[in-house]
Amino acid sequence: MRLSELKKGEKGIILRVHGHSLLRKRLSELGFVSGKTIETIRFAPLGDPVVYKILDSEISIRLATASLIEITLP
Repeated sequence: MRLSELKKGEKGIILRVHGHSLLRKRLSELGFVSGKTIETIRFAPLGDPVVYKILDSEISIRLATASLIEITLP
């Protein structure tokens, strides 16, 4: 399952981050690492970007980027 598939209020556990190395590095610096729990907080009015809660921080990323993050449901 991909992070972009989560509905508002749902949680998931990150399994893997796909994409080129610079993007993976930047996401890992923001806390998107394997084993961390992530929750969808809210969507922008037009549906993109999306705000996610991870490591007590709220981070907004685009759906295209969220589709590169593989998750599983807890």
